[in-house]
Amino acid sequence: MLDDADDIHPLFAGAPRTTEFRKLRKRIIRETREAIDRYGMIERGARWLVCLSGGKDSYTLLAALTELQWRGVLPVDILACNLDQGQPGFPATVLPEFLQKMGVPHRIEYQDTYSIVMDKVPQGRTYCALCSRLRRGNLYRIAREEGCSAVVLGHHRDDILETFFLNLFHGGKLATMPPKLVNDEGDLFVYRPLAHVAEADCDRFVRALDYPIIPCDLCGSQDGLQRQQIKGLLDQWETNAPGRRQKIFSALMNARPSHLLDPGLFDFTGLSRGNLSEFAANYTGKHEPD
Repeated sequence: MLDDADDIHPLFAGAPRTTEFRKLRKRIIRETREAIDRYGMIERGARWLVCLSGGKDSYTLLAALTELQWRGVLPVDILACNLDQGQPGFPATVLPEFLQKMGVPHRIEYQDTYSIVMDKVPQGRTYCALCSRLRRGNLYRIAREEGCSAVVLGHHRDDILETFFLNLFHGGKLATMPPKLVNDEGDLFVYRPLAHVAEADCDRFVRALDYPIIPCDLCGSQDGLQRQQIKGLLDQWETNAPGRRQKIFSALMNARPSHLLDPGLFDFTGLSRGNLSEFAANYTGKHEPD
């Protein structure tokens, strides 16, 4: 995207001219494009429902996708969508005014899921599971109404890492948020184009552009959440060994089924001494096992 006065999207009109910000922006755009290409998200001519909460992650998502679309390398239509869930004190005018000012096609939907969550979730329990399920159901409905083929979310690399450890420590399974999936009904894709982008980069990016951040006062107001504990653990690891987060994330892209313990992923009973190299290559993509 050229940043001269006659060729710039309003989302970047106030972009700092510093070398530091240019490198940050370039990194975010590159990593977003890598994820889109790596996981096969592009259907030419498709329409994407880009979910915008007003947090740093969704603003970064919108800006990155808009820049890629502006450059001509993302041949899809973008419809930004905010689901106002009826939380008390939610500044309902902030996002409509921002999107209107930026010239971004959008839809604002009001659904009071807040009251449902507060009524159904016992005191002392976390709101996240029910809140996200209700939100997801409404977003799927809106996507269908708007003729969208994909619901696009702003989860970043650190969300994916935290979910991996939540599943590991509390669910007893190796799983995380996939960058691309099909919903249970089979009619919509769910994409996470920021899968390779660090949370800290999203934070620096949005603060530099001075986008109007709206904090989550529902789940974000609860103390002692398991996800917060995992985040603290990852922060400590990163402090002790800088780059640890990226190493763990790289491992999620380099799974070796033959070196795990799940017979559903690797046919241990069919493994014999005579066919080791050929057999292992079918599962690991390598001709020599470690």
